[in-house]
Amino acid sequence: MASLIPALSPQEYEKQLAAAAAVGWVREGMLLGLGTGTTAAHFITQLGEKVRNGLKVQGTATSLASEALARQVGIPLVEPRRGLTFDLAVDGADELDGQLRLIKGGGGALLREKVLETASRYLLVIADSSKVVPVLGRFPLPLEVVPFALPWVLDALEQLGGAPVLRMRKDDPAAPAYSDQKNLLVDCHFQQIAEPEWLATQLKTIPGIVEHGLFIGLAKAAVVIQGGVAQVLKPGEAARPAAEFAELP
Repeated sequence: MASLIPALSPQEYEKQLAAAAAVGWVREGMLLGLGTGTTAAHFITQLGEKVRNGLKVQGTATSLASEALARQVGIPLVEPRRGLTFDLAVDGADELDGQLRLIKGGGGALLREKVLETASRYLLVIADSSKVVPVLGRFPLPLEVVPFALPWVLDALEQLGGAPVLRMRKDDPAAPAYSDQKNLLVDCHFQQIAEPEWLATQLKTIPGIVEHGLFIGLAKAAVVIQGGVAQVLKPGEAARPAAEFAELP
């Protein structure tokens, strides 16, 4: 009898493999930052299985969706508080380059992701092979924007060459999409971001932009599937098989 469970697509299988490598480095007692998106969801689901089998960890989620999934699979959650530092944050990326500079925010959670991942001792990115790029920018750069400031923010982004587009809801294309913090989401189509650090500085000067999706200097390592094998990438270093690392790389 044929299985009723649909087979994973090659891309989803790669996400599952990357998540499995990350779960293998989680240790008893860790406080975790739980990312958002389809790849992070694989990590949360697999981590939940470990928790149900006795692993004791706690986490804080970067979105309401990830929080709901974590509760569903049994991961104990911790509320934000002063002095809270995470041992490890695990999250996906929309793009990453050889220096592990990232574009994130395709799922609309960039503000909470950056807050938690800045408060983490170690950010580990997990990604399928399509996310590695020579130059950032093909994926539209997300921004979280205060609604009142939107017209002026769009004007400023146009002057930067960002070709900004207000993100609309998938289930209602006539209505704008909002983040969990009730801010608008704007996607910038730079095509190529030759100087991510310079652009990040420019975006920070525009009043009304709460946060941008350039994550620079945060990721310590990434697990990316290449040729069906989990490989560890570190900034400026050659890839090494994840199987070589018994602990976090």
